[in-house]
Amino acid sequence: MTSRVFRPVTAVTAAALLLGAAACGSSSGKDPLAASGGTGSSAASGKTVVVGSANFPENVLLASIYSQALKAKGVKVTEKFNIGSREVLYGQLESGNLTVLPEYNGALLGYLDAKNTAAGTQAVNAALQQKLPATLAVLDSAAAEDKDSLTVSQATADAKHLKSIADLTGAGPLTIGGPPEFKSRREQQFKDVYGLTFKEWKPTGDTTANALKDSAIDVGNVFTTDPKIVQLKLVTLEDPKNLFSSQNITPLVNKAGVDATTTAALNAVSGKLDTAGLTALMKRVAIDKEDPSAVAKDWLKANGLS
Repeated sequence: MTSRVFRPVTAVTAAALLLGAAACGSSSGKDPLAASGGTGSSAASGKTVVVGSANFPENVLLASIYSQALKAKGVKVTEKFNIGSREVLYGQLESGNLTVLPEYNGALLGYLDAKNTAAGTQAVNAALQQKLPATLAVLDSAAAEDKDSLTVSQATADAKHLKSIADLTGAGPLTIGGPPEFKSRREQQFKDVYGLTFKEWKPTGDTTANALKDSAIDVGNVFTTDPKIVQLKLVTLEDPKNLFSSQNITPLVNKAGVDATTTAALNAVSGKLDTAGLTALMKRVAIDKEDPSAVAKDWLKANGLS
């Protein structure tokens, strides 16, 4: 997950507006793909839906929620979790090897159009639909949002008087950590938006929060639903220039592989998932080390979706 910096959206097609409106968290039960040339309820019936995920715990959890929600509606599902980064996953969805991915709308838009400045769920999703190929679509976005952040330890924040990303420009040479792809996605954006450069970039992945606590890095790309932010008393820096835009949890689908039943089940998940709930689920996965599939099962049952 990561990547953005956008330009304003001035016009979208009627189909994009329909999908953008659908992707704001309403779960009407209608098939939002039909308005944009989707397959409808019959073309994909009986097909196996392949649910994929990126290679980090939250995305695996979300994919398991999607998978189990679909199975509860009688949909045939194959799970392919922990595949890799967006650079790998996107091509597999385009080719039809995957049918559904849990995505982060702003991060996906940044991947497709790094200069787009759309902000807010509706604008981001409308811009997304313009950039996606005709074979792909976003469904309803959840209220749940897991944003990229730049985060530091409390000790670093106090010593260097850090409250926002902008403050880092005067903080001296710094080492930053994050996912392996973080540098290629973000280095130029930090320069362009904040005039910010780093002394060293370290691929810390899932250990970023701990690397901050241990002073192995000065700044880390920690996602905002990571319970370690609270557990380790880390400080998330403000982003006054909105380099990190909306990142609502949003199903990205290959339209040829989904039908009305699949669409409705995924939209129902989005209608129930909020940020506080996702953060609580991630505590069970990341801190308590519970199995993501078991955590997903509990959440679906509690929300009447299983």
